[in-house]
Amino acid sequence: MSVTTNAAVPFHRASIGAAEIDAVVEVLRSGWLTTGPRVREFEEEFARYVGAKHAVALNSCTAALHLALAASGVREGDEVILPTMTFAATGEVVLYLRARPVLVDCAPGSYQMDPDATARAITARTRAIIPVHFAGVCCDMDPIIEIARQHNLKIVEDAAHALPSNYRGRMVGTLGDITCFSFYATKTVTTGEGGMATTDSSEYAERMRMLSLHGISRNAWNRYTEKGTWRYEILEAGYKYNLTDIQAALGRVQLQRCEEMRARRAYLAERYSRALVSLDAFETPSIENDDGHAWHLYVIRVNTAALSIGRDQVIEELRQRGIGTSVHFIPLHLHRFYQEQLGYHPGQFPVAEQNYETSISLPIFSEMNDEESDRVVDALRAIVREFRR
Repeated sequence: MSVTTNAAVPFHRASIGAAEIDAVVEVLRSGWLTTGPRVREFEEEFARYVGAKHAVALNSCTAALHLALAASGVREGDEVILPTMTFAATGEVVLYLRARPVLVDCAPGSYQMDPDATARAITARTRAIIPVHFAGVCCDMDPIIEIARQHNLKIVEDAAHALPSNYRGRMVGTLGDITCFSFYATKTVTTGEGGMATTDSSEYAERMRMLSLHGISRNAWNRYTEKGTWRYEILEAGYKYNLTDIQAALGRVQLQRCEEMRARRAYLAERYSRALVSLDAFETPSIENDDGHAWHLYVIRVNTAALSIGRDQVIEELRQRGIGTSVHFIPLHLHRFYQEQLGYHPGQFPVAEQNYETSISLPIFSEMNDEESDRVVDALRAIVREFRR
């Protein structure tokens, strides 16, 4: 590599404007900073947006997944099926409950969990399935829902990548028993850190809300307001998972811009695909329904047969050219913890391993301009010229 540019393109840059700043400042001036009226408004608006009856705001998608499993009845000794192609949080929340994460491979040619492998993984101990909607594309939910119905299993969706996504005309957030969203800094809608659980079950919503604030009886958040009381009751050992009004104020404005930001991501994805289609060294995403894609990630596969370098060196070459990238994900079964503590081993899930070994996530964010996307493409073309086999 011979050229380093100062015109760096980051992997992500959040889209925060004057309206978001004003909303946060308003909360700061209000004197109420923690969980309060803005959180409740955010929950109501989010539930309406996805079409769910209830939404529970939390401080992360990890917290949402944890409480969703707890509310749906997962207990010590149970098993929960999830794809190995996911982030650490999806598996670790199962372990929080002293249950066992049962990993399955991706469907052939896909980054999504394989419904057939999911069916084969069910045992007498299985209590729930966690489908992970990868990169903004919804899993093939119909067969997963049918499997769950046949075996009386709960579905807790990991939709960290999937706002706003839809599946056959239905918004993600209304498909499974509980759906968990992320508002982490890199997501289309962000609160910096934060999450949301949606459900049509009043029972699940109330239990998650109670568990999110130390297991204290409902409406504990308002005990310092004129409507509240100092007296409270602990119903269950809970957690400190609540979202703050500061974060909710940011999230409410971001939610109003969600469709606009998704449209920009879709435009950038199309721009990438048109520019890269002629490069045989890289395979672009194959999408059946772009309208249902959140475009949280734009993932290309490296065709190592066309280059004299591998995926890792392509990433390094991009870095030296000022292009930020990432890899989604290192499959769970390849991590030492899962091998030493849970008995998984390399070679066990070949589709996921092939995905991991060849994939690069390119920068895609709603604040990205055309010139920045062109720089990414130019860098990839330069790598092909320099390292064509």
